[in-house]
Amino acid sequence: MNVGSARAAATDWVLQHASREPGFMGAYFSGSTVGKPDDVEMAPSSDIDVVVVTEDAEPPLKLGKFVYQDALIEATYLSWRDLSSPEQVLTSYHLAGSFRVDTLMSDPTGQLRKLQTEVSRHFADRIWVSRRCENVRERIITGLRSIDPSASWHRQVTSWLFPTGVTTHLLLVAALRNPTVRLRYAAARDVFKEYGREEIYEELLRLLGCKDMTAEQAMNHLNGLSRTFDAAAAIAKTTFFFSSDITMDARPIAIEGSRELILNGSHREAVFWMVATFARCHNILEADGPPEFQREYAPAFDAILADLGITSTADLQKRADEVIRFLPMLWNITEGILEANPEVTGGPEPT
Repeated sequence: MNVGSARAAATDWVLQHASREPGFMGAYFSGSTVGKPDDVEMAPSSDIDVVVVTEDAEPPLKLGKFVYQDALIEATYLSWRDLSSPEQVLTSYHLAGSFRVDTLMSDPTGQLRKLQTEVSRHFADRIWVSRRCENVRERIITGLRSIDPSASWHRQVTSWLFPTGVTTHLLLVAALRNPTVRLRYAAARDVFKEYGREEIYEELLRLLGCKDMTAEQAMNHLNGLSRTFDAAAAIAKTTFFFSSDITMDARPIAIEGSRELILNGSHREAVFWMVATFARCHNILEADGPPEFQREYAPAFDAILADLGITSTADLQKRADEVIRFLPMLWNITEGILEANPEVTGGPEPT
């Protein structure tokens, strides 16, 4: 299936289902397919992201991944109040990119079109790119300072892992690239290479803990993840915001997508999403499985963390501190990209 066919299927789902829900205000494409031509093939390890905008102040829980007309769709709900002004969207690094080009699927009120036009016009202005980078930096610091030592081990790992991974988004936002989720490290590697700062990329991998991980190690960990994933998917009942990521429909992304990266030589880049998926599976095992399930599948999770140099809460906190101390250098690199990027328009943001 190519991107165009997947978009057509997603649009049909919006028109036939989402648009009939109370409070519907429109829908748009998001994620990795934004800006891609219709004739590009969709990888089996990719889905098409759809954001459904609702007038509800508190939108429904993320619908997640599902198959519709042979397309794997991931649908998320968003309140209109989060899109209430172009300035609000231009400052938000996880929202602005979806409005850089025309991604609208349905816009019954015309308000999304007005928003998209204005955001697109100013997306590359230096002042807004800088503010989005500041948005990323704040998210890293806030996240790394929120690790709760009393939380379950897998929740502590998640609290460290995701803000650590957001370091890649600093560079992607400055380079006007999509701040992708699963493939963030591979995307950041390309930016570092383009701007001649590969040594800094190696430092990001060191902070994650996978700088020296081999393909053989990564594949062994993937085998452990595969068994854990299948066990969690089989018993899942409790609803989490990530529930649809741990299903058989999503298995091609979580498992086969990681295998593809490893086989293509991007084994270190596969680690981030493997650990994230491990932790999410253990959320499910904790909530819905018997106690022996967590004991049975804990060794595989502990093994990949040990290879990252993480065996305790103290290790997580130490690594979090290292990331925070590294941020000033990473910020200097980010500002250098802003200066060198010919797509960024205007001078530095006034102080």
